Amino acid sequence: MKIAVIGGGPGGLYFSILTKKAMPQVQIDVYERNKSDDSFGFGVVFSDETLSEFLTRDPKSYELIRSKFAYWDDLDVARDGEVVRITGNGFCGCSRKTLLQLLQQRCIEEGVNLHFEANVDDLSIFADADYIVASDGINSQLRDTQAAAFGTHIEMKRNKFVWLGSTRPLDAFTYFFRTTPFGTFVAHTYQYEQGMSTWIFECTPETWTHAGFDTFDEVGTIDKLSEIFREELQGHGLISNKSFWRQFPAVTNKYWSHGNIVLLGDAKATAHYSIGSGTKLAMECAIALSDAIVEFGTDKEKAFAKYEQLRRNRVETIQHAANVSLDWFENMDRHVRHDFMQFAFGVMTRAKKVTFENLALRDSAFTEKVLRGFHQNKENKNTPPAFTPFTLRSIELPNRIVMSPMGQYSAKDGLVSDWHLVHYGARALGGVGLILTEMTAVSPTGRITPGCAGIWSEEQGFAWKKITDFVHEHSGAKIGMQIGHSGRKGSVNVPAVGNNIPLENGWELISASPIAFAEHMPVPKEIDASDMEIVISEFTRAAINADKAGFDMIELQAHHGFLLASFLSPLTNKRQDHFGGSLENRLRFPLQVFDSMRKAFNADKPISVRISASDWAENGITMEEIISISMAFKAAGADIINVSTGNTVSHQKPQPGRMWQTPFSDSVRNTVNIPTITTGFIQDIDQINTILLNGRADLVALGRPLLLDPNFVRHAQAYENFRPDDIPQPYFAGTTHLYPLHAAARREKEQMKKALKPETHKKN
Repeated sequence: MKIAVIGGGPGGLYFSILTKKAMPQVQIDVYERNKSDDSFGFGVVFSDETLSEFLTRDPKSYELIRSKFAYWDDLDVARDGEVVRITGNGFCGCSRKTLLQLLQQRCIEEGVNLHFEANVDDLSIFADADYIVASDGINSQLRDTQAAAFGTHIEMKRNKFVWLGSTRPLDAFTYFFRTTPFGTFVAHTYQYEQGMSTWIFECTPETWTHAGFDTFDEVGTIDKLSEIFREELQGHGLISNKSFWRQFPAVTNKYWSHGNIVLLGDAKATAHYSIGSGTKLAMECAIALSDAIVEFGTDKEKAFAKYEQLRRNRVETIQHAANVSLDWFENMDRHVRHDFMQFAFGVMTRAKKVTFENLALRDSAFTEKVLRGFHQNKENKNTPPAFTPFTLRSIELPNRIVMSPMGQYSAKDGLVSDWHLVHYGARALGGVGLILTEMTAVSPTGRITPGCAGIWSEEQGFAWKKITDFVHEHSGAKIGMQIGHSGRKGSVNVPAVGNNIPLENGWELISASPIAFAEHMPVPKEIDASDMEIVISEFTRAAINADKAGFDMIELQAHHGFLLASFLSPLTNKRQDHFGGSLENRLRFPLQVFDSMRKAFNADKPISVRISASDWAENGITMEEIISISMAFKAAGADIINVSTGNTVSHQKPQPGRMWQTPFSDSVRNTVNIPTITTGFIQDIDQINTILLNGRADLVALGRPLLLDPNFVRHAQAYENFRPDDIPQPYFAGTTHLYPLHAAARREKEQMKKALKPETHKKN
């Protein structure tokens, strides 16, 4: 068998070592366009986990490399002179040039043929190769010549960065943040060998422009950065190595192989440097590719399938986390306004993988400081954030956990029943701080299904008052009604029958524009001026009825593509009048509805507005528009924004994952300066506390976790050993069972986490 490896970076070299070791008879040739001692960049970073992989796969490589490692367990976050150290983070650094030389040495020892200054332009010279491994980096020529076959997509991210070095010694991986009149800068720094450290400087393009940088002016770049980070450099200089300002290219490929060519390393997929080394990712993939080829020999189809099976999900998970981390740095100017400890906690938890509990196990002193900051050094400094009160106008919520609106589709003619009494009552007794009802329609034709609840009649108000009275009498929970109109998504059967199945004898639909939600659904009527007047009066009447029914607050439904949301999104609003086109026009009708409701509703009670911050579809609503929408509702009197995403159009392509919608809430909360509710695959109390502590939201809404567990909050309180004062007396005796049960489960969980944490590889 013959294998040609194009690109002599760490991934290509490590693949060659492992494959040659396992299959000594195979001829492997590595072709590198640069000289053997050329290296761009300075140091690379590895985690304990990666070191363990090295140790088991090629002990000789590991022994060679580890002798050159700089080790650290600490991570520092520094901002304008303030510094906090977080311990328990096992990392090591190594010179990229040294790493390449050591891997080259191992290749030679194993019999791999190395060819330097060998730029490959013609693949025909490899006609007899069984495999061609394209590991020629981000700007892979081999990949780009066949980009269509690989399904290559490259997105240039916004921020500017430049990779420099320094002689300043560092005893911890350190993020240096510096605020300037131009904007915020960050330096990602770590020592990789004695007397040398990597300094990656990053800022937004606006900050870069205001500071007067030039892409290719290395001298000017060093002069300016040396002045900005004068205190951090402590008299040491910066060193360049073809250090030009760049933007990070996020590379993905739909297919990792084509014919006998397979992609490896940055040619295949990139992960932003803020979450870890691209070298680490490349070498982990090199292990998987080698294993696959060793297992299946010349059977390329099976080998490539195995390679993707081993790594595709992991790579995409890492890329998603890297993009979340990258997004945080693209919005540094927003986060830098936080108090320092909250800011530092945000740095540590930005990619959502690390949570409050993770950090507490690593460094409890740090998390204690974060908690004190959250409580502003008040007496309740040990109370988990989720169980702290929150005030909106005249109402105080007993905790920060919200029950999301979840359709029950169990009403008859809009009337709620004993089902709804038990449904909402159980969650109130279960300790939820705020209950938001299912979308409650303002009219019969504003329902989604015949099973939807309503608030257009006095009789419906009486039925709802039975529920609010129970909640208020038997719990500390507050209850709000989400009020809405289905728009073009109405007149369908209940979900138990099927998804979006139109009724045989349904009602006429209205929407911003005559666009059906799905091909099989009816085209709605474009709402006209007389319809608008009717709808405004219906929402106003609903607000009055909700107040009479005893609701503590109301929420305006302006999300998920329903009537009001259909005006906000450019995908559903194609109007040519002054209610369409510009965002100002698209906002006009929803704001008219809100204004009328605010005037009619009890002035002491708050109003929330729920919006969709992304349509998850091409040419949909933008984050800039969402910020403007939130500012407009805030100016109109909204007290809190409930930030959701999607369900505007049927062809959406969302990217779900744990806590996946919190970045949108973060954007609204910390740009508009208005409280927010977040939601989206939030599953446990640790995630809730983490979200609140890093300031991404003020309230956290749960949907499905509460469906089959109305006592989710009680379980969480027991897990945190928090003793609330609102447990119903008839149930109080249950605490003697529940609290010891969760205490034991938590101890076991923490012991497992500690046992699974890799040992730090200390230098002998």
